[in-house]
Amino acid sequence: MSCLYFPRLLSECLFACLDWLSCVTDCFFEELVLKDLNHPPTGCVDKDGKQHDFGTEWDRDCMACSCTAEGMSCCSKIPDADTVNAPAHCELVVNKEACTFKTVMKSDMTKECTPI
Repeated sequence: MSCLYFPRLLSECLFACLDWLSCVTDCFFEELVLKDLNHPPTGCVDKDGKQHDFGTEWDRDCMACSCTAEGMSCCSKIPDADTVNAPAHCELVVNKEACTFKTVMKSDMTKECTPI
C-alpha cells in the first residue's frame, strides 16, 4: 500500500465515521431492566405503555423501533436540519404525517436541491 494512499484512506474512514455519527445521534436505546426473576420480561414497553415482543420492529411518530432481549432502540426516520448538509440557498422541508423530507430551494420550494 502506498504511503500516499494511507492518509486519503484514513480521512475517508474518518469522514464516514463522522457521517455515521451524525446519523445515529437521532437514536436512543433503552436497556431492558429485569425487575422480577420469577417473571422475566417477554418484550419491551414503549413510552405509551404498549408491549412489543422480542424480535419485533415497528414505526411510530416517524421513529423506527425494534425490541431485543437487550432492550428497545429507536431511530428517527427524519434527519435534523443540522445533519443535512444543504447549500445555503436551500432548506430542509419535513412532512411529519408521511415521515418524509426533501431539500428545496428557498426561493422556489417546488424545486429540489441536492445536499452537498
